[in-house]
Amino acid sequence: MFVIETVGVSFMLAPYPVAHLVMLLVDLYTVFLVLGLHAAAVTRPHVVGPGGLRVRRGTRLDLRIPLHLIASARHDLRFPDANKSDDGVLDVAVASQTSITVELAQPVTAVSLWGRRTEVRTIHCHADEPQTAVAAIKKLLPGDS
Repeated sequence: MFVIETVGVSFMLAPYPVAHLVMLLVDLYTVFLVLGLHAAAVTRPHVVGPGGLRVRRGTRLDLRIPLHLIASARHDLRFPDANKSDDGVLDVAVASQTSITVELAQPVTAVSLWGRRTEVRTIHCHADEPQTAVAAIKKLLPGDS
């Protein structure tokens, strides 16, 4: 979409070379920014393994949760309100939706890119295949086999 806008604005501003150059630079910056955000999301997905669960949001969040702190995990499709935040709840939405809910036995501290600390007991995050992700988490939980 941004590429189409860049081409359209380029044609519209062709008679005005200074405005054309400025808008071309702004549009190209926007295209590269969007591509970079997408690349960060693709190359830094959530990970579950013997070391625990890692919930990530590009480079802005990397929350490590030891398996012994996970009380439950379930498939739970939600559309969280970005303007409302509940205490102890972390929403890591993709396209304004989450598909997994992880309840913790004890709170963990989530640290944002800018150093803001938040105590979290419930995590809502998105996975492309939520049933598979929940099964992988449950398989590794202590007491489950």
